[in-house]
Amino acid sequence: MKKLNYKLFLYPLFLLFLFIGRAQADEYSSVLKNFSSAAQTKGYINSAYGYALIPDAGKVGFIFGAAAGSGRVYKQSVYVGDVKMKQASFGLQIGGQAFSEIIFFKDEATFNKFINTSFEFNAQASAVAINFGVSAQAGTTGNSARVGQSGGSQAAAGQYVDGMAIFTAAKGGLMLEAAVAGQSFSYTPK
Repeated sequence: MKKLNYKLFLYPLFLLFLFIGRAQADEYSSVLKNFSSAAQTKGYINSAYGYALIPDAGKVGFIFGAAAGSGRVYKQSVYVGDVKMKQASFGLQIGGQAFSEIIFFKDEATFNKFINTSFEFNAQASAVAINFGVSAQAGTTGNSARVGQSGGSQAAAGQYVDGMAIFTAAKGGLMLEAAVAGQSFSYTPK
């Protein structure tokens, strides 16, 4: 009986993992490039102490709703760890939506607060939608965003609240909602 050469199986697996890693890296750089080109976020990317980037998040709801996503945390543009986002909501809502989210941290103290605790947005947090989409609500503790457009001149504007500024970009789907929701985040160092 002839022995199987295990290398024949390892090489394709190695190439597959190499491709998957490159695709993920490309996804992060592509989403960051989109946020960098938007008028509202360009200044934040250049001046923020750090940011959390979630390239693919999704939410669904029918009275009760949920959302989840994962991404990376950057300190002064250097990748330092991973973040997971979870959201639960209750209220008038139906549909599903895919979106990207970026959270900017104004200073080191705000950044450290985010990475050192199981972080939840407070009632003052609101997100700004910078892409075409029916639902402008990002799901941060019941506050909703102002709808903007993708491209150069946007109608929406963001601001730091408690040292953070939050922006979302709709990727697809349709979500109609008037719901109370809260996002929570957990951080894992690299």
